[in-house]
Amino acid sequence: MGSVLPASPHTAHAITAATAKQRMLKLLVCSDAPEQALRYRGFRSIAGVDEVGRGALFGPVVAAAVILPERLGSLARAGLKDSKQLTREHREKLDRRIRKIALAVSVAEVDAGTIDRVNIYQATRIAMLAAVQALTVAPDHLLIDAMRLDHPCAQTRLFYGDALSLSIAAASVVAKVHRDRLMRELDAQHPGYGLAAHKGYGTPQHRRQLRELGPCALHRRTFAPVRALIAGEPEPEALLFDDALLEEGELEAGGD
Repeated sequence: MGSVLPASPHTAHAITAATAKQRMLKLLVCSDAPEQALRYRGFRSIAGVDEVGRGALFGPVVAAAVILPERLGSLARAGLKDSKQLTREHREKLDRRIRKIALAVSVAEVDAGTIDRVNIYQATRIAMLAAVQALTVAPDHLLIDAMRLDHPCAQTRLFYGDALSLSIAAASVVAKVHRDRLMRELDAQHPGYGLAAHKGYGTPQHRRQLRELGPCALHRRTFAPVRALIAGEPEPEALLFDDALLEEGELEAGGD
């Protein structure tokens, strides 16, 4: 019988960090408290802004902007929170409800080529700004998950915003449902990588298929695992971003 190799310390640490973060996020209460504080200051058209796909090795980063009505009780009761903590079925139900009651919803994508050209941080900001600019109702305040945009509107950066603000959580759900649907479509166009399962994140399955098939045109060539394959260098062990770790944990938990 062959021996079983112990897990890499880097991998063990990464999984532990992901689990710890998931547990911490579950303790946070997603509510309309940030929105109510802004309304007290006189703001009325508050847009929640968030992104998904920042840590993926494949495909676009997607951002959404959502302006919700003042009364958000139905969304809170429906369990709206950070999209990564929800199952696919729950996210898709919430996506439909959000689109039904929202005053405005918009989604924007920035492709892998642009990500490679300007870097993922700037690409994320570009996607978020495009989503805000595409809103059919002009916002007077932006609630953004940990970013600041080149936009004249008043802004609040809220760390872990998708776990604290219903508006940001709504944007998180809309963006993730959009991107997940796109990954399932691209899985048919680029078979063999398992995109429908891992959504382009650097899971063990995706890395294994990358080694076997090589990267395709939509892989992010500046991201370390892909770049290492192209250059023939040793593959880095650690994943790139917390959202990649959370996504992998979500997949293992059956969140799809």
